[in-house]
Amino acid sequence: MDDSENWWRDAVVYEVYPRSFADANGDGTGDLAGLRARLGHLADLGVDAVWTTPWYRSPMVDGGYDIEDHRAVDPLFGTDADALELIAEVHRAGLRLLIDVVPNHTSDRHRWFRAALAAGPGSPERARYHFRPGRGDGGERPPTDWRSVFGGPAWQRVPDGEWYLHLFAPEQPDLNWDHPDVRAEFEDLLRFWFSRGVDGVRIDVAHGLVKDSAFPDLGADHEDLMRPPDRGRHPHWDVEGVHDIYRAWRKVASEFGPDRVFVGEAWVAKPDRLACYVRPDELHTVFNFDFLRCSWDAGALRSVIDCTVHALHAVGAPATWVLSNHDVVRHVTRFGRANTRVEDHPCPPGPADLALGRRRARAALLLMLALPGGAYLYQGEELGLDEVEDLPEDVLTDPTWKRSGHTQRGRDGCRVPLPWSGTAPPFGFTDDGGPTWLPQPSRWRELTAQAQRDDPQSMLCLYRTALAARREHPALGDGTMTWLPAPEGVLSFAREPGFECVVNLSAEPVELPDGARVLLASVPPEGGRVPVDAAAWLVRR
Repeated sequence: MDDSENWWRDAVVYEVYPRSFADANGDGTGDLAGLRARLGHLADLGVDAVWTTPWYRSPMVDGGYDIEDHRAVDPLFGTDADALELIAEVHRAGLRLLIDVVPNHTSDRHRWFRAALAAGPGSPERARYHFRPGRGDGGERPPTDWRSVFGGPAWQRVPDGEWYLHLFAPEQPDLNWDHPDVRAEFEDLLRFWFSRGVDGVRIDVAHGLVKDSAFPDLGADHEDLMRPPDRGRHPHWDVEGVHDIYRAWRKVASEFGPDRVFVGEAWVAKPDRLACYVRPDELHTVFNFDFLRCSWDAGALRSVIDCTVHALHAVGAPATWVLSNHDVVRHVTRFGRANTRVEDHPCPPGPADLALGRRRARAALLLMLALPGGAYLYQGEELGLDEVEDLPEDVLTDPTWKRSGHTQRGRDGCRVPLPWSGTAPPFGFTDDGGPTWLPQPSRWRELTAQAQRDDPQSMLCLYRTALAARREHPALGDGTMTWLPAPEGVLSFAREPGFECVVNLSAEPVELPDGARVLLASVPPEGGRVPVDAAAWLVRR
């Protein structure tokens, strides 16, 4: 483990969705004991830290992001003792652990919300949430025209006639961050987990906590978490008051040492807005969703990289690059659909070319790991897993499926349990060989960790090799970069001392620069040239 207080500036963090990582008790659902048993895979991969999505007590309406008790482990994942043992074992493996905190909303089973429903209109209990009278003579219409990210109105009426706000599912009522109880509760929650040894916190919907107190209409009929707000003043995304919250949180983290960190999930319109979240007295890092959303196009990627680096370096923060996560279509599938952007899903034209997608994913990995700053990997991308787009309708659990009127399949396709070994499902995911909570495709037999472990041409071997080289080369990690002249459709940049990266997104092979030795390539160079949809790391002789 890197003991530096600035370890986070260039860390590579591996995201674990525990429900789909590894199952130790044979019920077909991943758990904390399963994660502990597979920590060796992560240590061998060469990452610096692990981020786990929520393991807390939850009705699981939204995959664990509807939290009933932030301080208790849900029995689906194990016990409170399992969480403490996981923290200890992560540290023994030489890694750090980040956990998820969900401050925008609670479950409707949370003690606060149950008290609010029981107390009635105008009560102090309801003030912790956003309850409002409806519009119309009988209050039969929602207070505003705001829309849920999962589809439908963002307001739910209760039997006494009032409405409460839920920007996500109705079972996820939004908290009122103007209430002192809410602020005090989450600061205490941070202390609870920091005192138990976690190294950092990923903040869910970090841009959504504060709402415009006037509750103005949006004037639009659709909201989408994956589309940053396109207006200068949005009533519930990226409202200025969120920054006071994170200044207070930064002080809490500092109580436990300079190496405790935050990473924010903030979907915002422009890089300069993103930079506001990582000013020196606020969060440490934020996810770079512009990079994740970008099409496979050299000009678009260069623009995103330039804007990101410029905006974040202006406030002294490093960039954090990411290609996939538990909320978006896996990038092998995205890259297999020509230049499709994230928001073009879920109804892109035609099937994905997965061979093309994996070829581009290999090149994208080398691009991402060569850029200055840190990176986040999503479980299974090191195996080259694709989106499972043909899950049976009767197994879909994402709330988007129901609330969209069965027109959008949601995020289950990127959350299918991992294949570890063997030639047929459940591919070593569960000890008793029974079915997994979401079915795995049989085509993954060639993508198991066991099948790839000793294959030097595999995706897994590329990830291990690239992460090891990144750790060893003094030019990589935090720092600066310089663009080099390159043909149209090619990205080429240098990092000192003595490192170059070339990514060929053009239609023709491109010549390797003179006087350079290939350190690593996504596919072997051909006749001194980088093939199409390939990347190479070079060192000067």
